[in-house]
Order: sequence, then structure tokens, then C-alpha cells
Amino acid sequence: MEWCRRIGGVGGLLCSMSLLCVLLDIQLDGVLGATQAEIEQHLEMGRKLLAAGQLAEALSHYHSAVEGDSKNYLTYYKRAAVFLAMGKARSALPDLTQAIQLKPDFLPARLQRGNILLKQGNAQEAREDFETVLQRSSDHKEAEEQLVKSNELEELQEEAHAAYHQGDYSTTVTVLERVIEISPWDPETRELRAECFIRMGDPQKAILDLAPAARLRSDNRAAFLKLSLLQYSLGEHRESLTHIRECLKLDQDDKDCFSHYKQVKKLSKQLDSAEELIEQERYQDAMEKYESAMKTEPNILFYTNLAKERICFCLVKLQLANEAIDVCSEAHQRDPRNANILRDRAEAFILNQDYEKAVEDYQEAREFDADSNTIREGLERAQKLLKISRKRDYYKILGVGRNANKQEIIKAYRKLAQQWHPDNFQSEADKKEAEKKFIDIASAKEVLTDPEMRQKFDEGEDPLDPENQQGGGGGQRAWPFHFNPFESGGNFHFKFEYN
Repeated sequence: MEWCRRIGGVGGLLCSMSLLCVLLDIQLDGVLGATQAEIEQHLEMGRKLLAAGQLAEALSHYHSAVEGDSKNYLTYYKRAAVFLAMGKARSALPDLTQAIQLKPDFLPARLQRGNILLKQGNAQEAREDFETVLQRSSDHKEAEEQLVKSNELEELQEEAHAAYHQGDYSTTVTVLERVIEISPWDPETRELRAECFIRMGDPQKAILDLAPAARLRSDNRAAFLKLSLLQYSLGEHRESLTHIRECLKLDQDDKDCFSHYKQVKKLSKQLDSAEELIEQERYQDAMEKYESAMKTEPNILFYTNLAKERICFCLVKLQLANEAIDVCSEAHQRDPRNANILRDRAEAFILNQDYEKAVEDYQEAREFDADSNTIREGLERAQKLLKISRKRDYYKILGVGRNANKQEIIKAYRKLAQQWHPDNFQSEADKKEAEKKFIDIASAKEVLTDPEMRQKFDEGEDPLDPENQQGGGGGQRAWPFHFNPFESGGNFHFKFEYN
């Protein structure tokens, strides 16, 4: 370099450039000199890792081999094999094409490319590859078989599109089933079949086709949007939100996707929040959230029906029997086969002490969900309560609701005890009647003010029934006070406790 500077001027500049090039050649030669050995090493490591199923590591070595020698058709072919093993056919195609360009008579690459093109639904391009293979190897069985499939695929595609344009969607679906067998990686075929399912009123099957179709293109926002809209219409709001986000990942400024995203996100947040509130037993707040959800999406019946069902559930939990029965009945009209609604309405009827209707609802619920233990147990309890009510219903005796607290029970007891005190009656017949009612009133108070006995009664068992006492029936029920004023005859006065 010092010698070049002495020359000076243009000659010196040219001298410097020449020396620089020589130095670069020396450096590159050092790299490339080792590169050939390194390339062989990368290829060998790639082969071993591929055989061991370590695909990502194998791919890394084949990347290095391709970078080291971009003129070696085998490195491209081997890297394509790794891409295929990883299920990345789209990535394999350019490598196979490059291998064919470098070596046009390399039949394995052409056969492999033809197979991929066939699976992608490119019948004409696939046929060209298979024909080329057969021109060079006329007895190649796989190429012969795949060429037949290519011709069949082209005919089926034409038949399917003709049927679709004629509005014969059922025939289109039938034809496309065979098309998809031959070309499972073709998004257009799945999208066409999905459109047929939508027109035939079967959105669930359309979703099954759109989900893979959306992944078979590098940018398939339209499929993600349609998939999200279908799921939203079916009440699958979480899945809808997931797929509309996939659309926005491809283009965050897509107006249609962003508009739908805002709607789904708002509704999903309301519904999820409502369920969280139910888990926290904040039933009033949960009902308000469901009311808001119905306003957010008033046009799709699924969400209104869901909101009504859950509000029915919340009202039962709040022990608002009459309101619950009204809302549950409306929800039942909207969704007659919903076992949860029938279960909740049955519980509302129990709160209202209408056990016959509760039994009817539980029996109907079992028709739609025979495996539910909750419904089975609820039916058994309702049947027990109905049986007991035909004997004695302590709530009805005191004239209080099933959700009455202890103070309300004692208040009702005092009032009735004073009203039916036997001393208030003169004739023997009236006294006998009063005695019977007085005992029932006292028994009701005893059961309903004792948490353990009340729970047993609420579960369908009368804790004062001799049949339920230890040792079986036949024993006399214990009088709930300190003495039984009816043991002896003659004149007597009652003294009883009020608390």
C-alpha cells in the first residue's frame, strides 16, 4: 500500500484497488477453502440430524450448506426434504425449483415438486412435471400414477365449479370430497366447499374447512374474517376473537377485520366478566353484565338466549322465586331443549313450594341430559319434597317462604301460636282441631329454626317423621317443648316458649 501511495494519482488509486482485491481474494479463499470442507460437514450433520428427527437443527446445517455453495443442486434438494418433513411445503417448492434449474434432468426433485403441486391443486403444473419424468424414465410407476391423478383432478375441478355455478351445492360438495383427497393443501377447494356448506345452512362444517384454508395461504385475511364471523354467529365468541386477531396480525389496518374485532372483543369481555361475577357469587352484578351484553349484540339470538339463561340462574341464586320463574319460562320458550334452564326453573318452583312443577321440570331436564348427576339428585330431592308436602310442609304451615330468615320464622310462629292456642276455643271439637294445628306450628318452628334440621328438610327429609328416625318407624315424635299439655284430660292451660 505504501508503494501505491508513492505512485500517486490515478495509477496509485488503481494500484490500491488491485491490492485490496487481492487481499479480499485471500480472505475469501481462506473462507472458501475451508468452506468446501465445512459444506461437507454441514451436509453430513444435516443428514444425521434429519435421520434422528431433529428437524430444526438439520435445517440450520442445510441453510449453511446452501449459503456456502449456491450452485449445488443437492443442497437445495436436501433442504427441501427437511422443509417437507417439517410440513412446510410452500418453503420446499423454491428449493426444488432451484434444484431443477441447476440440474434439469434431476428427476427426484421434479417428481417431488410435482407431488407438492398436485396436493396444492395445481393440476396443470403438476402434470408437466410428471410428463417430464416419464419422458426420461418411461416406466416410472409413481409418475404414471400421479399423472393419472393430475388428469382426474383437472376434470373434477371443472365439474365442481360447473355444479356450483348451477346452484347444485350438494353435488359440488360430493365432487369436492374427491378433489380434497387428491389435493388436501389447496385452500381454494376448501373455501369453495365451505361456501357450499354455508349456503346449505351448515356453518359448523364450513368452519371445519375454513380453519385449515386460512392457514394454507400466506395472507388469507378473508378466510380468517369469514371464519371469525361464522363462529361469532354460533356463539363461539372466544374462538371468533382468536381468528379475527390472526387477521389483524397480517394487517393491523384491515378495516373489516378491525371493525369486527372491536365488536367481538367488547362482547367477549362482557360475557367473561359476567361469568367471573357469578363465580364470585355477585349475582346482581352478573345480571347487569348480561343485560349489557344483550344490548351490545341484540341481533344474534344465541347471545340473548344465553343471557336469559344465566339471568334465570342468578335469580334462583338470589332466591327471587317469582322473578326467576318468569325469566326462566321465557328462556325455556326460547330454548326448549336446554336442560340447565329446566333445572333452574325447577329450583325456582321449589323456592315457591310448587313441588309438582319442580318434579315435572326435572323430569323433562333428564330427557335432555340423562347423565347429569345434578339433575338426577335434584329430581330425587324434588320428589321427596313433594312427598313430604303431601304430609306436612313446615314452610306452608307457618306461611313463610323457603328463603325466610330465623326472625321471620319466629315472628310467623308467634302470630300463629297465639291464633291457634287451644284456650281460645270452647267446644271440644274446636279444641282438638286447635291442638293439631298448634302441634304442627310448634313442630314447624322447631325444624326451621334449627339449621341442621332445616337443611335436612330442604333436602327432602322430614327430621321429625318417625320413619326417618334411627331404628325405623313406630316411635312417637317428641314434643318440642318441655312438656306435652295434651297427655292428661280435664281443664288445662298452655304455657309455651316463644324463642
